[in-house]
Amino acid sequence: MPVFKSLLDKASAADIQTTSRDSINWFRTQATNTRNVNQSRLMREESENLVSRLTNRSIGRMYMFFYDPKHKDTLPYYDRFPLIFPFKMAPDGFYGLNLHYIFPMLRARLMDAFFDITNNKAFDDTTKLKLSYELLNASSKYRYFKPCVKRYLNSHVTSQFLYVDPSKWTMALFLPTEKFAKANKLDVFAESNKIIQGR
Repeated sequence: MPVFKSLLDKASAADIQTTSRDSINWFRTQATNTRNVNQSRLMREESENLVSRLTNRSIGRMYMFFYDPKHKDTLPYYDRFPLIFPFKMAPDGFYGLNLHYIFPMLRARLMDAFFDITNNKAFDDTTKLKLSYELLNASSKYRYFKPCVKRYLNSHVTSQFLYVDPSKWTMALFLPTEKFAKANKLDVFAESNKIIQGR
């Protein structure tokens, strides 16, 4: 069964509202217990939500995609399947928050804070985060964002972008879809904690 549908069915059976703050911990438990998520299969299962490129209208929405960094030989580690909220477009790419870089518990706290900066509470295709680096940097409640800030080049995106509907944000947030190269995820999380703590 498709991953998102399976989680949605479980949420429905448990009478969980997928877009509420209270659902975050429930989905964190359910999604992190989901094993062997295949990123390519996930893209195929959600093929109706694939888009070819990001634009200014993409800012504050959630996407997944495959990526092959330009400077991968010199990077200590990198994620080959980012999960991002883009927050700024650039002539040759974009800046995004890749939430894979922090512990799931910190993702939960950051997502809880993000609920305050949605443009509406419909949690449908019209919903997005009112994101900017300045806003994130201005408040301690967003402090976990710093290690998530990444620059992406369009020429090194190796797939289409999977748009994640806001009703699925909390599910996508905790699914084990990170695909780190040159380091395991626990080492990445530990390095990110040092950045959060200013070390």
